[in-house]
Amino acid sequence: MSATFGGRTGRQGKLSQWLRGRRPQEAADDGGREALLLAAAGAGLPLAPAAHPAPGYRCSCDRVGCPTPARHPVSFAWQTQSTTDRAQIERWARHQPQANFITATGMVHDVLDVPVEAGRPALERLFGAGVEVGPVAESDDGRMLFFTLTRGTPEDEDEWWPCELDCHPETMDEHPGLRWHCRGSYVLVPPARLPGEDRTVRWVRGPEHALPDPLSLLEILTDACARHAGEEPGHAAAAWPLRH
Repeated sequence: MSATFGGRTGRQGKLSQWLRGRRPQEAADDGGREALLLAAAGAGLPLAPAAHPAPGYRCSCDRVGCPTPARHPVSFAWQTQSTTDRAQIERWARHQPQANFITATGMVHDVLDVPVEAGRPALERLFGAGVEVGPVAESDDGRMLFFTLTRGTPEDEDEWWPCELDCHPETMDEHPGLRWHCRGSYVLVPPARLPGEDRTVRWVRGPEHALPDPLSLLEILTDACARHAGEEPGHAAAAWPLRH
């Protein structure tokens, strides 16, 4: 995939067409799902079971008015539970065949989460500029996820902080642009199902691609979010982790 689109070949138009129509082959059977989850874990992404859609646009957790249906872990201990252990992930996948999975950020990787309308042109620009891009996922709820190396735990605690989107879903409307998932946060890892007909989270670029430094992507992603929001470049809404 990177050989086709990663160089300076002037094929950005073809990339746009490919992104609009691309649906990676994700087998519907348990084996295909399990293989994709194991590939993510094999790339170092720590996983834990998550809720899944239930009939009537509901969440399997049965919480009345669940604010993030099918998008949250099933256990409050998800941060310590998250693992890359193959045997454990196989057990979870086989014993919970409908479950989605989350990957905990801030351990090995962070995720730069942008509107898909900003993410697609940003991906074209990154490829055109010869920037190394890591795994990228796209969600049918209108978001694009750029997986990067984590910034770790810096000495300055005011510089980076957990965004805890699962506990504070109201902040999602306050930050329509770039969300930085770091310590204390998570995202759904493909393959995942969302409430609604045929709505999924899927890989655009798989986890076999090396994780880049987030700062190498940040300028182009921030600019794309500013353009999407109708603002002047350089004045993007939220180009940092969400604080609570």
